[in-house]
Amino acid sequence: MLLNGKTIIVTGASSGIGAAAARLFAGEGAKLVLGARRAGLLEEIAEEISAKGGEAAFLAGNVEDSVYAEALVALAQERFGGLDGAFNNAGIIGDMGPVPEMAESNWHKVVAVNLDSGFYAARHQIPALRKRGGGSIVFTSSFVGQGIGLPGMAAYAAAKAGLVGMTQVLAAEHGPENIRVNALLPGGTMTPMAGDDAGFHEVVRGFHALKRMAEPSEIAGAALFLLSDHASFVTGSALFADGGNAINKL
Repeated sequence: MLLNGKTIIVTGASSGIGAAAARLFAGEGAKLVLGARRAGLLEEIAEEISAKGGEAAFLAGNVEDSVYAEALVALAQERFGGLDGAFNNAGIIGDMGPVPEMAESNWHKVVAVNLDSGFYAARHQIPALRKRGGGSIVFTSSFVGQGIGLPGMAAYAAAKAGLVGMTQVLAAEHGPENIRVNALLPGGTMTPMAGDDAGFHEVVRGFHALKRMAEPSEIAGAALFLLSDHASFVTGSALFADGGNAINKL
């Protein structure tokens, strides 16, 4: 099992990619600390994992809050004795629209959830990983702002691109401590964030060389690789798991 005995934090774990990752990581032997806003859904996933013989604790909260990031790390240490990795996956798209018409409150909200949360996570997770002699951090970025610029998504693109820049610096700063830091850039994925507009889905499928959208489990598999020892020489990367979106020009 690729994560056997390792304690991993997963944020955004109540649905979509985060929930798929929680189930996959548990099956690979990880002890999990699950974070998201919706306590009821977190409890259901934790109970499902426990019923299958896994171990999962959960704590509901807001990733915009530094105190919450600290509390997730504390829960990992109190419940499982330490922290070995984190999949910082929580994010929102926010209200879409051109910058001249965008509310400042929307900009700040999108940046806070997608980028500020990564700063808070790293600030508390890295000291915990240091105590374990190393570990792995994965941030969910996006093909938006890297492989393609989608009109109306300036705030989201800026925040997700910012995660890539932070990833590179953290990897350089903490590589000597055996702490790996990578960004994962999913393509269009069939999650609640993608909505249920079939026409929109058809447009998004066309962005990809594979001409389809990803299932959440496929993105979770890429995160599993980055967190596992199979990626022991991978750090500072922006890994596209995007169905060929970045290279598709047709």
